[in-house]
Amino acid sequence: MTQQHLIGELSVYLEQLQAAAEHGAAQDVARLRQLVAARALALADRLCWQSLSRGDVAAFTRQAKASADLRQFGVCAGLLPDGSYPR
Repeated sequence: MTQQHLIGELSVYLEQLQAAAEHGAAQDVARLRQLVAARALALADRLCWQSLSRGDVAAFTRQAKASADLRQFGVCAGLLPDGSYPR
């Protein structure tokens, strides 16, 4: 299995769990999904800054692309607000 496949499977399982849970628990799962997306975006931001501080343009370019894709996915999936930037 590729890493993308594993991540997709995890996302699907969490979505199924959210749909099958009672109201309060469903909100907990929704918050977990949002937290995972936000933390992943914050990590991607830190990686980009680390690469910039080392002057590693190639790593920064790859990380910035992955970060942008992650953010776009999070916004489209309703996991991140449209104006979200990690701090």
